[in-house]
Amino acid sequence: MSREQERLKERIAAELDRGRRRSNGLTLDALDEEDLLAQHSPLMSPLVWDLAHIGNYEEQWLLRAAGGRAALRPDIDGLYDAFENPRADRVALPLLRPEEARAYNDRVRREVLDALDAADLDAVPAPRAPGERTLLEAGFVYHMVIQHEHQHDETMLATHQLRRGAPVLLEEEAAPPRAVPPPSEEVLVPAGPFTMGTDDDPWSYDNERGAHTVDLDAYWIDTDPVTNAAYQRFVDDGGYRDRRWWSARGWEWCRRREAEAPAFWDRDGTTWTRRRFGRVEEVPPDQPVQHVSFHEADAYARWAGRRLPTEAEWEKAARFDPATGRSLRFPWGDGDPDHSRANLGQRALGPHPVGGHPDGVSPLGVRQLIGDVWEWTSTTFHGYPGFASFPYREYSEVFFDRDYKVLRGGSWATHPTAVRSTFRNWDHPVRRQIFSGFRCARDADRD
Repeated sequence: MSREQERLKERIAAELDRGRRRSNGLTLDALDEEDLLAQHSPLMSPLVWDLAHIGNYEEQWLLRAAGGRAALRPDIDGLYDAFENPRADRVALPLLRPEEARAYNDRVRREVLDALDAADLDAVPAPRAPGERTLLEAGFVYHMVIQHEHQHDETMLATHQLRRGAPVLLEEEAAPPRAVPPPSEEVLVPAGPFTMGTDDDPWSYDNERGAHTVDLDAYWIDTDPVTNAAYQRFVDDGGYRDRRWWSARGWEWCRRREAEAPAFWDRDGTTWTRRRFGRVEEVPPDQPVQHVSFHEADAYARWAGRRLPTEAEWEKAARFDPATGRSLRFPWGDGDPDHSRANLGQRALGPHPVGGHPDGVSPLGVRQLIGDVWEWTSTTFHGYPGFASFPYREYSEVFFDRDYKVLRGGSWATHPTAVRSTFRNWDHPVRRQIFSGFRCARDADRD
């Protein structure tokens, strides 16, 4: 085994362990059995379902598909199939109880580490078709499972936010970095082509591939995400009561939902407060707004005389380096995220103030593109030219062109291994329990 493969296996084992400690910290270490079995919102699964689903997914992909081993618990596959069981129905299933889920996950993990030790991560198909990958090549299937667990951890955090009761989650980083006044409110992105997507990122999913050239007109994009203070001006100006700012579907949603502000906001006299993981606090004016739907983001942008960026505009602002013509893996370059560059990984239970993380700025001068809040774009989720499903259709392809809107950039709840400038998230335009915000754009010819 090469030293490079040995280092890769060491990293995989470490990341698998980090993911599991985080999952247990959000479930078994935080809540009692009653809370874990309860459904805190019809939008979300019982937390114990997510916990055992993580282990079942790991068993199916790392033991059976990649390791060629016999199934440990084929009898529970149907219970933890996300496509067979809508979230609202999962509470009625005969789920593993919390300690049974722990024992099952521990058993799977022991066998996974044994299989990893014997796996050949240097193997490549021969002959290789263009764009062809294998499960084990460069550790792809392990990366997929690591990201999957962290994605469910973020989903579990959304469940915690919807849960009523005393606070149970602690912040590692209670004091966010001091915000730096923005040098400008918006940045001009020059016209021209850039490379969108990727062909070679070992962590990338099929929907991030392949790399292709996109030629855009010049446009302006916000230097920072829209803040709570800016969004409050829209609320106080009657934005939720003014039909002019809403699309037809957005207005229908707004009226049916009787929305008046972002989710979890409430007015206490003249002060806006929010509920955050069981704590009630004043809405901090300098943080990016979060828990807004696509419809709310779109309405705000219209009210402000602007629009939401397209997915391609967001990615060019995040990746394109005009000095070299390259598209970078992250706004700051190709190096992995750290705490100076982005607010990721649940260290704080919310966004940091805008203007923080100056080391994470993109070459074009756009900030906080990674972490803090997922950012809505105006693009409907679709496949790139030449798209090919890998390793299964249900990860991406079944969601294409079904009115899901693309979100970019990750949130404070997203783990660093589960986000990059090419990563694509998607959700229904009505969703706002997710940690979603936005920034605005406008055409350059509207100066």
